[in-house]
Amino acid sequence: MSGIVGIYNLDSQSVEPQKLAVMVDEIAHRGPDGADVWCSGAIGLGHRMLWSTPESLLEKLPLVDHNGELVITADIRIDNRDELISALSIDNCPPEKITDSQLVLAAYAKWGEQCPNKLLGDFAFVIWDQQKQILFCARDHFGIKPLYYYYQPGQQFYFASEMKALLSLPEVPNKVNEIAIANHLHPFTEDKSITAYKNIYRLPPAHTMTVSYTGGLQSHAYWSLKVGQELRLNSDAEYAAAFREVFTEAVRCRLRSAFPVSCHLSGGLDSSSIACVARDILQEKGAQLHTFSNIFAEVPECDERQYINPVLDQGGFIPHYVHADQSGPLSEWQDYYKYMEEPFIGPSHFLVWGLNRAAQQAGIRISLDGFDGDTTVSHGITYFAELARQGKWQTFIQEAQAISQHFDTSLAAIFYGYAIPYLQELVKQRKMLTFVRTALQISQHFRVSRRKLFVTYGIKPLVPQYILKIWRSLRGHKQNQPQVTSLINPHFAKQVGINPLTPSHDQDQNPAITVREEQCRTLNSALFTTVLELGDLCSAAFSLESRHPFMDKRLIEFCLSLPPEQKLNQGWSRLVMRRGLEGILPQEVQWRGGKTDMTPNFQRGLLHLDRLLVDQVMTNDGSNLQEFVDLNTLHRYYKNLISTTEDANDDSTIPVWKALTLALWLNHNQINHKSD
Repeated sequence: MSGIVGIYNLDSQSVEPQKLAVMVDEIAHRGPDGADVWCSGAIGLGHRMLWSTPESLLEKLPLVDHNGELVITADIRIDNRDELISALSIDNCPPEKITDSQLVLAAYAKWGEQCPNKLLGDFAFVIWDQQKQILFCARDHFGIKPLYYYYQPGQQFYFASEMKALLSLPEVPNKVNEIAIANHLHPFTEDKSITAYKNIYRLPPAHTMTVSYTGGLQSHAYWSLKVGQELRLNSDAEYAAAFREVFTEAVRCRLRSAFPVSCHLSGGLDSSSIACVARDILQEKGAQLHTFSNIFAEVPECDERQYINPVLDQGGFIPHYVHADQSGPLSEWQDYYKYMEEPFIGPSHFLVWGLNRAAQQAGIRISLDGFDGDTTVSHGITYFAELARQGKWQTFIQEAQAISQHFDTSLAAIFYGYAIPYLQELVKQRKMLTFVRTALQISQHFRVSRRKLFVTYGIKPLVPQYILKIWRSLRGHKQNQPQVTSLINPHFAKQVGINPLTPSHDQDQNPAITVREEQCRTLNSALFTTVLELGDLCSAAFSLESRHPFMDKRLIEFCLSLPPEQKLNQGWSRLVMRRGLEGILPQEVQWRGGKTDMTPNFQRGLLHLDRLLVDQVMTNDGSNLQEFVDLNTLHRYYKNLISTTEDANDDSTIPVWKALTLALWLNHNQINHKSD
């Protein structure tokens, strides 16, 4: 991890070096190992250096090529170095003397704007092409490395690794973006470019962008994740071996370091898999892996030492522990918002924050993170939707019963989650013959009344609502008035053009009907990018580089290609991973069902350790929230939350959490609410 900034004055005015210096200083936490700037006329590039790889110790950025025609500033780690060195025919110096930025600059010199297609790894870089008079920007496939920009046509183009560097310039307005705030409160858009600040944008993952006097700003996607063809191998053993090979390489290339490496170890399948594979690779080099784990003495139901210890007992680790039950999710909110640039903060961010701080205190610069291995490998639960559509009810029942033995779920939950929605879909599509046939099969296999299936799911959906209302009235049924539960202020919702009574975008779209479709949707979602950026900021706050083996492009494409029975089989989710790591993972973790629910610790922290702050925000006049939030609805949620402190539910917790984080963000940043 490093930090990059830059200025392109499209009005041909020379860049003021002190402006670049201000931007570079604003992100000093990203690179404690040095800073530099380069200016030439209307162009200026800046960099903050964090040494991490062996090659980075030799790196000098911004870097000017030998002809003086190309200049790069970059936050990068390139994983296919050997392949690139060979393809670029760089044979004038040893590979260990070639920096990643030199590789990228050479790749651009050879392939031009197509060069990101040739790169594997995590990167955000900007190249000034003197000959073409363009600024070329690129971001990695999944958005591990952030890149934000401010653009005024014909005037300025500014970019930076963090928005605070842009906001340090007087020309960049500190104004709230109403669309992003509305999306925070009531998700309705998948626009990956918007941010919480008006006129500040993010370059989406897997995109390039060119900026020039003549062409203005143009952005293009250079790659997209697609479902593609299904991989068919000859046996379960072949699938397992293939997974182990790809996963091991994903971990190996992220161990390239000039310093000790650490790993977050929770005891779950994801972090344990990374830790065990990384340990084995490092032991071959005579090194040990540092692990950082949260423990919960005060909330024992959240403590995972029964799974952490079997991993550590294998040896080869240097363990560290953080007492994560000693502070609440907002106990350090003022420190969080020195680095967090948008109101979105996940309920578990403070757990990662504590681990990163402990890593920094231990002198660690690199941390492996098991972020979202659930999605990359996939639990495969949508397999039940596939089985329902194929009429394979016997397999449906067998898998559902097996799952109930390994995980905290039931046959009824799976039945109503996947069999009934299929019936409803058939009625919606007016495929009544298929509906009848499927309903008869369901009644036979699940012992459900045919009458209930036909009437409830076949006839009622076809009857107009006004007739149903009359019928219910004649039978003495009271008409329940719909309760407005949206958190968003109706006037604000109207202003930004959304209906607060409609479902959010993730509820509104048609459900995925295959495991691979569901997997691809999640990996392509805007929320996925947002969480990765939040992770980057949580790491950068402690001059730490987080590396994500499960975000390896090769691993994701491999897992997406797998047939559903490699993801869910015999009641075990992510079975290909469990089989692939046989003999590497301790069996207690390998065959662990489910994961620990951290909600009790979150609720304890919010409603006890942080209660004074919560009450202060919820009971003040709401002046900084009233423009965006329906305060009456919020106070109902709040009263329900504090009246059920022993068993608070997400129906109240999530809306209160969204309002809390928004209020504190607005308060800390003193953002201008008003529109132009």
